[in-house]
Amino acid sequence: MDANDGFRELDRQECVRLLTTVPVGRIVYTRRALPAVLPVTFGLDVDGAVLLRTSAFSDLADAVDGAVVAFEADEVNAAAHSGWSVVVTGAAGLVADPAEHARLLRTGPPSWVPARHEVFVRIEPELVTGRGLVGGTSLYGLSSLL
Repeated sequence: MDANDGFRELDRQECVRLLTTVPVGRIVYTRRALPAVLPVTFGLDVDGAVLLRTSAFSDLADAVDGAVVAFEADEVNAAAHSGWSVVVTGAAGLVADPAEHARLLRTGPPSWVPARHEVFVRIEPELVTGRGLVGGTSLYGLSSLL
């Protein structure tokens, strides 16, 4: 990032804190050798892993198990020209342990569209990056959209 472009880099701790403030993000994965992006509800586990809840029979569950994925969440205030974006990159896997699955049924993210057989996808946060924009300003002045 250019130090004068109006964006600021967010450290890992701030990225994790911001992720706890929004309920929806986007998972980026590969489907049939092409990039795919899907909006999903999510939560964070106690160890910082991103958790998704989906149908055991979904295309998403099949596509991401054992794959490296990216997960992005953000918040944007268009009127104030401000916001933030966080990206978590890491290996995704289905939670297979029955005790862990039972724990996540109690404490994990809720499903907005419950399914008969649900699974949890865990994304291990190998790389966590973020950036914020405050007020749409930079060294070069206010945004022309103001």
